[in-house]
Amino acid sequence: MAGDTRQAMVLTALQLLRERGADGVTLDALLSRSGAPRGSIYHHFPGGRSQILEEAVQLGGDAITDLIRRTSAEGPVALLRRFSAFWRRMLLDSDFAAGCPVVSVAVSAPADSTLADQARQIFHTWRRALTDCLEAQGLAGPVARRLANTFIAAVEGAVTMCRAQASMQPLEDVTAELEVLLTARALFAASKAG
Repeated sequence: MAGDTRQAMVLTALQLLRERGADGVTLDALLSRSGAPRGSIYHHFPGGRSQILEEAVQLGGDAITDLIRRTSAEGPVALLRRFSAFWRRMLLDSDFAAGCPVVSVAVSAPADSTLADQARQIFHTWRRALTDCLEAQGLAGPVARRLANTFIAAVEGAVTMCRAQASMQPLEDVTAELEVLLTARALFAASKAG
């Protein structure tokens, strides 16, 4: 039961991060939405709000890292489609209220904070996993790294635009253009290798 309360609090913090950013994850909002008793905060999280935020950001970051790593073997286009489907589902299920918890921390946490460091590390992990996927398709290291950054920046930017416009169009547009780019890069790499 205690594990369930703790897990519910972290998941609730993750939802609040997606919707409101780090500043919107107040202890009152966390308790109200999770239904946890007030005493459970310091019982489960001796580090208080900071610890809850760090765990929620890591959980959100790890979910996307796992998605990237699980799908990488299928190639970059399949990965893009799966990544886009993940965000499409997240946006539609939340009525365009939920964005990326890592982005929310990256833009709202002070640059010298633990949360900002954590966001940087998560972005680095995503970029590395995507770069590995692209290199496995025969792309040279620098090209793969640039494409990985483009992939992350474009999709995360599209998610933000989808929320602002309450429309899936930005994500659909970015996915279509990235698919063309990834396919062209893979064909070019194959032609140089052959």
